Amino acid sequence: MDKVRHQLFLPKTLSDRLEALAVKPGASKSAILVDAVTAWLNRRGASELEDRFAIRLDRLTQAICRVDRDTYVILETLALFIRFELAIQTPLAENDQAGRALGAKRFEAFVTQVGRQVSTGRRTLGASGDGE
Repeated sequence: MDKVRHQLFLPKTLSDRLEALAVKPGASKSAILVDAVTAWLNRRGASELEDRFAIRLDRLTQAICRVDRDTYVILETLALFIRFELAIQTPLAENDQAGRALGAKRFEAFVTQVGRQVSTGRRTLGASGDGE
């Protein structure tokens, strides 16, 4: 393995600690410094990865918050619309079979239209606000 010689200057207290570790069997100053520098560089590299991913994670978090907010607005709008419709619509008479059949037909058409819109990916209210 190729090795490059380096000359460094350490504070006295750090140098004393290095000397104390190096006197143990199987230890050397070079091995200790190699391990220490390797660990420091690995932590630094992990920090750079965290910094890079943190930006992307922040963007994803913001996007999820927007989706959550939009979903809340849509659900609240739907709930208020249903409450309004139920409040203004007069109930059908028990024997109004023609009205019930017309209601069932309209509901089926509505469900079919929703299915068609969802399957094609088109939106009634466009994502860019263009109203498609």
